[in-house]
Amino acid sequence: MAVPKRKTSTARRDKRRTHWKMDVPAMATCDHCGSVKRPHRVCPVCGFYNGVEVVDMKAEA
Repeated sequence: MAVPKRKTSTARRDKRRTHWKMDVPAMATCDHCGSVKRPHRVCPVCGFYNGVEVVDMKAEA
């Protein structure tokens, strides 16, 4: 059975884990109202996507 001969140092362990970080999600501005939203999704503020009203936000409120 393979057993490590020495303890892995924290520096070596952390070098291996440098790419485990989270990325900031991409954001875009809504063409209709100008608020910040995720790309390729319906705007949560006005309900528009690609210039077309997909969700009637007045009816949901």
